[in-house]
Amino acid sequence: MIDAVDLFCGAGGLTAGMLNAGIAVRAGYDIEAQCEYAYHENNRAAFVACDVKDVTAEQLLGWYRPERYRLLAGCAPCQPFSTYNQGRDTRTDRKWPLLYHFARLIEETEPHLVTMENVPDVTKHQVYRDFVKSIENKGYKIWDGRVSCVDYGLPQKRRRHVLLASKLGLPISIIPPTHKNTHVSVESVIRHLPRIAAGQCDPNDPLHRAATLSPLNFRRIIHSIPGGTWRDWPKELVAECHLKESGKTYASVYGRMRADEPGPTMTTLCYGFGNGRFGHPIQNRAISLREAAILQSFPDDYVFMEPENITFKAVGRMIGNAVPVRLGEVIGESLMNHVREYEAQQAGGRIRA
Repeated sequence: MIDAVDLFCGAGGLTAGMLNAGIAVRAGYDIEAQCEYAYHENNRAAFVACDVKDVTAEQLLGWYRPERYRLLAGCAPCQPFSTYNQGRDTRTDRKWPLLYHFARLIEETEPHLVTMENVPDVTKHQVYRDFVKSIENKGYKIWDGRVSCVDYGLPQKRRRHVLLASKLGLPISIIPPTHKNTHVSVESVIRHLPRIAAGQCDPNDPLHRAATLSPLNFRRIIHSIPGGTWRDWPKELVAECHLKESGKTYASVYGRMRADEPGPTMTTLCYGFGNGRFGHPIQNRAISLREAAILQSFPDDYVFMEPENITFKAVGRMIGNAVPVRLGEVIGESLMNHVREYEAQQAGGRIRA
């Protein structure tokens, strides 16, 4: 029914979700060649290591089969638009023009369907407004809005901006929330994993490994309350920077997750106790790479690197930058529903776009 190409595919979170929804993802493009192993091993789609600015319409059109609906997905890197960069001049960031290149490829390939995902603050930037205007001018009907991922069953308080666009002539929208009043907790998705200590690795899963803790940070995590802050510690454990006026607002740093709630947003540094609320809710350590991946809704057996090559930095980057698999499913299900609705209104299900 739908053939897709996934630009900025990373380790394959969006691709995996769309595959689960029944979309045939033919290829993924990403400038980070290190993502090829994860993308191909888990999704069996082709991986092309390439900067999107060098991608041509001819290359993309070659992936689509006749009589199929063409979907182009492009979840550009979010760093230029992130709240972490508020106050910084990001206009010279090489990632900044990527939405313009995505718009160019849409114009040149004219897919039936388009989707993108990014941080909510992307809508504050002229590049996004230009992007939306460019595809509206090409005749696409658009739905865009902020998505609270916990309302769709992701065990993580992640908010993202999602855009769906269609040239089929019908209004398009995202599916209704599936877990509006039944959020999925951290404990419910990671409690089955074996216990490990800080600095240890599960012998049966090379990704279920936890970073080491210094003696000071080990004392700190012992005194950390799930859902609490460093203000709960004995005074001698509090870092000097947190006693300054500028440091008092960073309460989640060195925090433990609550077992009975969804976790915080997974970042590229989610494996470090001092990098956010990434302390395990019960065990005296930071969450493992496997736990972080599960909170991003990757399956338990999703691989990111060959075991001998795994590093916290490399895998953490892949996990934190990924589109959550569950959000990919939601996007995929929304697009599939849209196409079914279109076909129901067309004699013989012929594509007229």
